[in-house]
Amino acid sequence: MRLIDQAFIFSYSVLLVLFLQVPLFSPLEAQNENRSPLQLMDVFDLKTATDPQISPDGKMIAYVRNWADVMTDKRFSNIWIINADGSGHRPVSTGKHQAYSPRWSPGGEKLAFISTEKGSSQIYLRWTDTGEIATISNLTKSPGNLKWSPNGKMISFSMLVPEAPLKVGELPSPPEGAKWAAPAKVTDKLIFRFNGVGEIEPGYNQLFVLSAEGGKEKQITFGDYHHGGFAYSGASYDWTPDSKSIILAVNRQDNWEDNLFESELYEFSLAGGEPKQLTNREGPDRGVAVSPDGKHLAYIGFDDRYQGYQVRQLHLADRDGANVKILGKELDRSVYSLRWAADGKSIYALFDSEGKTKLAKFTLDGAYEILAEGLGAGDLAYSGGNFSVSKNDVFAFNISNPTTLSEVGISTTKGEVKQITHLNQDLFNQRELGKVEEIWWESSKDKKRIQGWIIKPPGFDANKKYPLILEIHGGPFAAYGPNFDSEKQLMAASGAVVLYTNPRGSTSYGEEFGNLIHHAYPGDDFYDLNSGVDAVIDKGYIDEDQLYVTGGSGGGVLTAWMIGHTDRFRAAVSFYPVINWESFNFTADIASRTLKYWFPGMPWEHPENYRKRSLLEISKNVKTPTLIMTGEEDWRTPMSESEQYYKALKLQGVETVLVRVPGEPHGIRRRPSHFMSKISTLRGWFEKYSGKKVKP
Repeated sequence: MRLIDQAFIFSYSVLLVLFLQVPLFSPLEAQNENRSPLQLMDVFDLKTATDPQISPDGKMIAYVRNWADVMTDKRFSNIWIINADGSGHRPVSTGKHQAYSPRWSPGGEKLAFISTEKGSSQIYLRWTDTGEIATISNLTKSPGNLKWSPNGKMISFSMLVPEAPLKVGELPSPPEGAKWAAPAKVTDKLIFRFNGVGEIEPGYNQLFVLSAEGGKEKQITFGDYHHGGFAYSGASYDWTPDSKSIILAVNRQDNWEDNLFESELYEFSLAGGEPKQLTNREGPDRGVAVSPDGKHLAYIGFDDRYQGYQVRQLHLADRDGANVKILGKELDRSVYSLRWAADGKSIYALFDSEGKTKLAKFTLDGAYEILAEGLGAGDLAYSGGNFSVSKNDVFAFNISNPTTLSEVGISTTKGEVKQITHLNQDLFNQRELGKVEEIWWESSKDKKRIQGWIIKPPGFDANKKYPLILEIHGGPFAAYGPNFDSEKQLMAASGAVVLYTNPRGSTSYGEEFGNLIHHAYPGDDFYDLNSGVDAVIDKGYIDEDQLYVTGGSGGGVLTAWMIGHTDRFRAAVSFYPVINWESFNFTADIASRTLKYWFPGMPWEHPENYRKRSLLEISKNVKTPTLIMTGEEDWRTPMSESEQYYKALKLQGVETVLVRVPGEPHGIRRRPSHFMSKISTLRGWFEKYSGKKVKP
């Protein structure tokens, strides 16, 4: 990166070296001689267990083990298997590649998974009795969304069927041996690149089936629609019990790019013919699960009212889509990840409530009971998780809590819960983690009760005064919970108290609370967050002259919003924010979604709504030293947003730094060293301003 301003613009490498060398506020003392605070280099030792899949007999769990390699600065994943009692923990795949999507055959005698071990993504089988592994596919594109047919004879998957790129006009052919530049990129698609993917290859995702004996794959769906899922929507489908048809959620409208939420359920016969449409309403129908007897469909969705947040309800219908009813209608929480019980009398599902992810069983009369809670996947505090269930009602799922980082747990309908993996135990035995405490307060805006969590630094002493970092989640329709969070633990390890919270607009508190920011974000969430800072200060251990604020994505938006309304924070770090809603809505990869659900219409139709929510509009109020950090391949909140904010502050004389991270999409987590630099940059920026007050 070229040095633009010697005072405030640094290259990525200079920032990394500089900020890795400074503590945030003061070095922390270990609570005992054997344990020290979490270190930046520990990023390479943290491991997560995701996508736990229990065998049909409930005796074994296959899962994805995610890890980072310090020598290549890359992330990898392997498949591991463990017995339900915690014994027999062993790898299925090893090495520096990606292996994922483990899926048991209906009888449990085989395990299918996807691996890039030989260079390209292919489908592999492992035989349970011998441990032998073989490749059974020879695919030209990467498969995804594996599912076994109920008879165990086929494996279905989604895969891109490419098409020729669009051309306008014809160039003459270059002479033999000539080296011409790469051709121009031509598109007529609304969505032509996507965050984390980059340029979208022309073509459509379709469903295929492959014999469990291997051979040539057979395409099941056709047409200019993404039958295998598109972008963030994923593929949602299930087999019928006779293994003759697949029920698929898909948007087959001609204007599907304009309606990314829309989808209906269709039945596709493996014998061919036109698909049969089973549902028909304005709104998404997805997450489908077919009952064991094939007579009923369970799925999630809602009647679309074009609100920012809409609760996804659990629906039950006959196989043909008739006689629809809603189960657990009074729940007022979004339900997801549906699984039928083996006897067909109930449906297992997840939902989030007050930041916690819960596993529940819904009976067909609409009643439900909680079977387990505290699910979580990954190393951030966001709600969510995944699970699987055996034929004898034993569950495998991700366990996450303030001191447990995404491990495999098992549970039964009797309520017994047991953690059976301990991937990070050796590391955590040597580290003192910050203790997490739940907190509630009333918003100064309207007395709404707001939930949050405090992380206290290792060695915390209530008689001392500590800096406070307010960390704000993205989304904005998302939720934090009491889960392990590596970013916030590293912030606390530097000597600060960290407050993270779910202001209005957060999910898991019902549709009314979520829609308090409908067409009004950012806005009154300022009062929720500011009141949270006051609530922590009232506890008596915060240095009121050492307040800092940060957040990413939607949290980056609210960071800019906070410092546009108060100068109480000594410094701010805004990660990959949206600053200009007009430019965002015409450059982001999800523009068709945000325009329709987050705004009342086009900017020229509603200029006042855009103006009052503009972060550029309130940049004139900012006095807080501010660092903005964004990945150069971020197509969700494009770099142009950060550059606008940087220049707006710079031109107004605010102390400002812009950090651009090469090769990184939204989140700055693709490369472990870049993730480390995210934290070290924040710590370095706050350290820089810890010794002086901001001028009024």
